Amino acid sequence: MSTTITPSVFGNVHLGYVVVETGKFGDWKRFGREAIGMHLDDMTPDMVRFRLDANECRVLLRRGPAEDVVTVGWHLDDDATFDEISRRVVDHGVPAVEGTDEEAELRGVERFLRFPGPNGLTQETYTTARTSPLPLDIPGSGFVTGAGGLGHVALTTKKPHLVRGYYNHVFDARLSDYIDETINGMKLKIRFLRVNERHHSVAIASVNILPINPIRTRIQHINVQAATLDDMVASYQRVNELGFEMALTVGQHTNDKELSYYARTPSGFEWEVGWNPIIVDEATWKPTTHQGISIWGHTPEGQTVIDKLSQFEAAARSLLHREDTIAALSAPGIADDQLPRPEELARVRAGGR
Repeated sequence: MSTTITPSVFGNVHLGYVVVETGKFGDWKRFGREAIGMHLDDMTPDMVRFRLDANECRVLLRRGPAEDVVTVGWHLDDDATFDEISRRVVDHGVPAVEGTDEEAELRGVERFLRFPGPNGLTQETYTTARTSPLPLDIPGSGFVTGAGGLGHVALTTKKPHLVRGYYNHVFDARLSDYIDETINGMKLKIRFLRVNERHHSVAIASVNILPINPIRTRIQHINVQAATLDDMVASYQRVNELGFEMALTVGQHTNDKELSYYARTPSGFEWEVGWNPIIVDEATWKPTTHQGISIWGHTPEGQTVIDKLSQFEAAARSLLHREDTIAALSAPGIADDQLPRPEELARVRAGGR
């Protein structure tokens, strides 16, 4: 029986925006505008937006109790990519709905499709981002977006193979590499997935062997890329001077070689500001495993015994928590130590036929 090879969408997908649900608008405005250095737009009493570039929206804050990222938006290059991803979702019986005009306007896009994702993270796809005629009001040189998108999101999970399978299936994500690391006595394996030239748009961390998740929030951190080293250092100084908590000091990663620091947001997850990560060369890149997340630096700051106990408490609670992995879109059967071949993806998308 012949197998139909579906078109790849790799390279046509870019992290576009995130939606954060929070009740701490005052703290977030100070954090986003004054500390990180993003452009702030007040929309309504219950909606705030941040810009990093010409796009009207890169971070949307909406009032609510979650204190977490609730949605990840993906910018697609064309209608053909939009239709292909929509087909992959709908053909497997996963509900997908089009956002309202009001929701699209708040996100700064023409139209978008919404469907469920792993870890309770709603996924949204769109093709056209609206740009603002107003110049950016930010310190320094700004941020790097473009072909690599907004940056990346990192999450922790009890079912890393299924989460990786989801992004393989929906967005044709490719494995860049792994990192093995021990944090607070827990041995972690982190998988880094790319959907374009950026080294990774999604990082997936899991505790080896034990089915626990030590992170309360849906994501562990968001990354944005500063345009210059001076911009990154200046924002690090502002975070400290304004009294926001620093999670990890400046350091350099082993895999993408990015220099960065991690600040803790008012909602509790972390915000990484980085500079100068490598760009993947698809012709020569091969996945490998690195020992430890950092070549140097990235040392914890201000972590107390209470903080560690809170992580262990979150891990214990996760044993009783059912984690939604969207099994219908999770491409089961793909080995963790290899990239999926096109014929494998075609078989999975066809429901195993």
